Amino acid sequence: MNLFGGTINNLENGLSYATLKNKAIAQNIANVDTPNYKTKDVSFKEVFADVKKSTISANRTDVRHYDFHIEGGKSGVYSNDNFRSRPNGNAVNMDAEQAKLAENTIYYNALIERVNGKFGTLNTVIKGGK
Repeated sequence: MNLFGGTINNLENGLSYATLKNKAIAQNIANVDTPNYKTKDVSFKEVFADVKKSTISANRTDVRHYDFHIEGGKSGVYSNDNFRSRPNGNAVNMDAEQAKLAENTIYYNALIERVNGKFGTLNTVIKGGK
């Protein structure tokens, strides 16, 4: 029995993506003065593809059937190796990173608010609507 449906799982995956993106942005900001440092970012498309792969399951009705084995994909983090913004080779643009951080924080807080709403609804149901 799936008590929470797919919504909680989707919200959890969204929070995982936001957390991973926040780590990449924090790493970029921390290395703003490191020569030859290339910025890192997280690809939503790759993270989403990994999540889709991990949910596929095979139903074997005969021992002669091959079992599906899907290996975990990339983490979705990639580096902008060809981009260079300063003479020392560092590619961190603080204004862009701070804008990304603000955008990601809004996204994360929206997901947290939605999770709280879901659990609030469940709490109301458990208490019998009181």
